[in-house]
Amino acid sequence: MTNERSVPDPNTVERIEQVLSGNRRALARLLTEIESESEGIEHVLAALFSHTGRAWIIGITGAPGTGKSTLVTALAKAYRAANRTVAIVAVDPTSPFTGGAILGDRIRMRDLSGDSGVFIRSMATRGSLGGLARATRDAVRALDAAGFNIVLVETVGAGQSEVDIARMANTTVVVEAPGLGDDVQAIKAGILEIADVLVINKADRPGVNTTLRALRTMLELGHPSSRAQLNGSQIRHHGKTMTAQTPTAHPTNHTTAPLWIPPIIQTVASEDKGIDELVNAIEAHRAHLHANEIFAEIERRQIEIELYDRLRESLMNQLIKSLPEETFNDLVRRVQTREVAPQHAVRTLLHEASGRGVP
Repeated sequence: MTNERSVPDPNTVERIEQVLSGNRRALARLLTEIESESEGIEHVLAALFSHTGRAWIIGITGAPGTGKSTLVTALAKAYRAANRTVAIVAVDPTSPFTGGAILGDRIRMRDLSGDSGVFIRSMATRGSLGGLARATRDAVRALDAAGFNIVLVETVGAGQSEVDIARMANTTVVVEAPGLGDDVQAIKAGILEIADVLVINKADRPGVNTTLRALRTMLELGHPSSRAQLNGSQIRHHGKTMTAQTPTAHPTNHTTAPLWIPPIIQTVASEDKGIDELVNAIEAHRAHLHANEIFAEIERRQIEIELYDRLRESLMNQLIKSLPEETFNDLVRRVQTREVAPQHAVRTLLHEASGRGVP
């Protein structure tokens, strides 16, 4: 059994100290190793883990064309003006043909270049669902350990699977824009389930009032607080089942705390308009989570989901490695020729794996 508290070698200790001290070159090298799943990276991440939990992680998601990258740039500049350090993780789509990524966010965020208080990293999705790279969580934790106050995670805006951002962010900002041609797209994308703050970017364009009315209607009709009756009915927020109750004299009890209703902020990110209001809304959400003792419960749920995800991937890798290639290929052939059903093939693979000692 691997000892998770094993003492790292001197070279690893030095690297960890460099990352903790904010050495940008050491941090960049670590992030590259996280993405490539280099040997021994788990020991470095395990040593850094106790230094995490200080940064506030803000997820930025929304459909393509809403101006997420411009908004992220404007947010970063606002936080820097408040003397807070900012790390940006821009998750770019991976090419299904070459396996590479466009990594274009570094070009769009050139206004931040030269600022020692800003660190920008583009990551490829590598085909993972939800537009989030498998390594994104570890990368965010590395940036957290390196001492950044704010970590902005911008997703590729791939649609409904973007709800995965809520599994790791402390505050999720969903960006809409007028004139995208579908006022109910937000409902289809499930944003009422994940949005902590709603942003209408490019608010200087025609149709902004229509988009605003549509979002307000969605909140009135579809938000959990509107559906739940104040008699102890069960609702879901951030993927967590909670009980809606009428607020009492004990507001620190999260089961009786008032629900957070996502505010709608209008911005023109290219002109830095509305950015201060957006920062204030994010800070208000942060204060709400801590004041009502909700933060710990949400964090616990996120960790639970992460452990399930990692366990699933680990068990799958063990199973695949344990099976001879010819066994798997033979079952593929038999399913293709309709000799066996896929369900039966899976049971056969599991039986084969258990016979080889795989749980």
